[in-house]
Amino acid sequence: MISKAEGKFLRVSPTKTRLVMDLIRNKEVAQALAILMHTNKRPTDVLQKILKQAVANAKVKGFSANQLYVSKIVCDNGPAWKRFKAAAFGRATPIRKRTSHIRIELDLKSGE
Repeated sequence: MISKAEGKFLRVSPTKTRLVMDLIRNKEVAQALAILMHTNKRPTDVLQKILKQAVANAKVKGFSANQLYVSKIVCDNGPAWKRFKAAAFGRATPIRKRTSHIRIELDLKSGE
């Protein structure tokens, strides 16, 4: 692991985030950013921001972005916001607004 970046308590669903994460796992950084830029899903904005943070952390250590790839990307469940919606016969049905904890780790490409 060369560098990592983390986003916590993000207001995106973990299951929907994992669908987008599977697209960029084990890809080069430039290719991963291009995929995120052209994918029409809500978690792409959050993932782009965290990926750019990881690249900036690697640049501080003296590595360039074209040497790196996404070695590990994980999305864990955060706490859910609990809300209620009115239902028939005076009842209430629960609504769970889910949050995510996302961690991206970058590493050197093999051969470098």
